[in-house]
Amino acid sequence: MLEVAGLVKAYPGGDQVLRGVSLTVKATEVVFVIGPSGAGKSTLIRCINRLVEPDAGSVRLDGVEITRLTGAELRRARRHMAMIFQEFNLVERLTVMENVLSGRLGYVGLWQAWRRRFPPEDVELAFETLKRVGLSGFENKRADELSGGQRQRVGIARALVQRPKILLVDEPTSSLDPKTSEAVMALITRLAAEEQIPALINIHDVPLARQFAQRILGLNQGVFVFEGTPEDLTPAVLDLIYAGAGEELTSALGALSVSDTGV
Repeated sequence: MLEVAGLVKAYPGGDQVLRGVSLTVKATEVVFVIGPSGAGKSTLIRCINRLVEPDAGSVRLDGVEITRLTGAELRRARRHMAMIFQEFNLVERLTVMENVLSGRLGYVGLWQAWRRRFPPEDVELAFETLKRVGLSGFENKRADELSGGQRQRVGIARALVQRPKILLVDEPTSSLDPKTSEAVMALITRLAAEEQIPALINIHDVPLARQFAQRILGLNQGVFVFEGTPEDLTPAVLDLIYAGAGEELTSALGALSVSDTGV
C-alpha cells in the first residue's frame, strides 16, 4: 500500500506546486490522477520516489517511510517503485534487451552493472516480459529503431522486471496516437492486475482515465479537488478540476461528451 500524507513542494521563486497532498493507493488498486497542465501531477509522482525532494510530508510504501531514507536504503527502496515515463527514458543506442535489463540494475553489483552482465534468471525474466508486452523477437533491435508505441512497451517491460511493489506512471500516452494510447493503457492496467500490484497513473486523457481507472483523483493548483469513480466524473466535476484552464476544460468536456455518446 502507498500512503502519502501532507506532501508539500515549492520550486525556486516560491510557488507551491503541491500544497499538502494526501492519498492512498491500496494493494491492487489502479488510481488515475487528472488535472490541468501545471496542477502538480508529475511533481507528485516524482516526489513519491524522491526524484524530486518534497519540502514536507511523508510517503510510506508497505509501511516503510520513504521520505526518511538516504543512501543505500533509498536505493533499495526505489527498486520497489517502478517508473514508466512520458518520454520513455530509454538509452537510444542500446538494444531493447539491454534497456529492459536496466530494470535489474538495482539488484546486481557495480561491476556486473558496468559490464552489463546479468544472472541467467534475470535474462530469462527479460525474455518472458518482452513476450508479455508483445515484443518477442525485438530483443536485439536498438531502441532508436522502434516506434513510439514500441518504445513505451520497452519502458513497461523495464518497469516490470524490477518486480516492483507499485507502478508510478507519468503521462504514458502523451506522445502516442489515440489507438496506440488505448493499447498501451490496456497493457499497463492488464499487467498490473496480473502482477497484483497497485498503479498510480498521471494522465491528460480523460476518456482513458474513465475507461481504465478504478478510482480517479482530480488535482488543481496543488490540491485534490475530486476523488471518486469514473462514473462520478460528470461535466460539473470536470469544471471543478479544470477551473481556470479554459482550453483544457473545453477539451475534457468535449472528450467526455464523445465518450458518453460513443461517437
